[in-house]
Amino acid sequence: MDYSLKHSSELAKADFNLDRMFALMKSLGEPQTKYPIIHVAGTKGKGSTSALCAAGLMAAGYKTGLYTSPHLLDYVERIQINGEPITHEQLIELVEEIKPHVAKIEMLTTFEITTALAFMAFAKYGATAAVFEVGLGGRLDATNIVTPQVSVITSLSYDHMAVLGNTLALIAGEKAGIIKPGVPTVSSPQKDEALQVLLRIARERNSDITLVGRDVGFELQGTSLKGQWLAVDDRRWTVDDGKSMVDGPSSIVELHIPLLGKHQIENAATAYTALKTSGIPITDEQIKLGFSQVQWRARFEVARVEPPVIFDSAHNQDSFEKLRETLEEYFPDKKVYLIFGASEDKNIPGMFAEMKPKIKKIIITRADHPRALSVEQIAGLADQAGAEWEALVPVKEALRHALELSSKDGSIVLSAGSMFVTAEVMREWKFLNESTLE
Repeated sequence: MDYSLKHSSELAKADFNLDRMFALMKSLGEPQTKYPIIHVAGTKGKGSTSALCAAGLMAAGYKTGLYTSPHLLDYVERIQINGEPITHEQLIELVEEIKPHVAKIEMLTTFEITTALAFMAFAKYGATAAVFEVGLGGRLDATNIVTPQVSVITSLSYDHMAVLGNTLALIAGEKAGIIKPGVPTVSSPQKDEALQVLLRIARERNSDITLVGRDVGFELQGTSLKGQWLAVDDRRWTVDDGKSMVDGPSSIVELHIPLLGKHQIENAATAYTALKTSGIPITDEQIKLGFSQVQWRARFEVARVEPPVIFDSAHNQDSFEKLRETLEEYFPDKKVYLIFGASEDKNIPGMFAEMKPKIKKIIITRADHPRALSVEQIAGLADQAGAEWEALVPVKEALRHALELSSKDGSIVLSAGSMFVTAEVMREWKFLNESTLE
């Protein structure tokens, strides 16, 4: 069963539990125990934080596995080793290897099998460290069979509420499911409602929790379209002789990341803290080098500066707020032609409300995906938001029209709202540029 293609009503009543994954891993010989793992959950920033952790490990000389979802352009992007997706041939080889094991276990989902393939791939091809991003939630996610070096929880907000619950406390409870007994936890700054849940569960499981922003400070030092500079100050308390608490040595490290947006500063501070907490040997210099080289596509990716073309993966209200703030920071005087599609379980009115001050026109489109909302439904919500719109399908026509409008007035062409739409926009942009070069 591939739940990524199902509507949220089907997702909500799905039988998620870890029994099938534990059985499959046992059958495969427990490949997930062959290398140290950093495990990352969260609503926003978990992909960027995972990519930053992996980049740091690579710079430190580890053969590094990175498992993320969903993919942008090609399924194999989900399983990467040293920054490169496994080949299609390797995927076929792994699938053939896993088939007899899958046949013994009923009702395995596509995501469970893909996660198992990642565990296998990293063991088979000699990974010496790996980073696993949670797919959905945490507690019952297929990745949550690992005993990691550190559990990481990035910024929590409202998303997938049909499955995870409709309060921050409930969502935090699901995400905190990755906290393991005796394994340290690192958390990004959280709203109090979510933080109290994380602190309680960490306490119950005897997990030392480090809160970025409290135990580890961070500050933006400078920014341009080439990246951002930040300082991280590790000011955690240490126990002296087991009797009295004293300040630990303050360690300030300056980092540069090519990722844009203030939220990426928080993600970088979280990733730095995760690496330093993991117990995996790594130096500040290695982390600096890795972070400066990180690549994570469709996260405020400026494909062209003038007139601007930007690819983004924002797909809920919270991420649209951060996207608008980033637009105002780098392009304060420009309006946006927003190429927009969305899945049926998203808070589209909230996204439009956040972006409305920057919108010149919404170019509504629909990705070739079963969960994508129709243009008519989105158009009705754009009307309610009081936004000007046009509808164009397929996605490539939406991009071409937005580029035509932008060429006349210099406004930004921005794709956001759906990873699937942004992926199709990126494909067409690449095609248009390659055609121009011929």
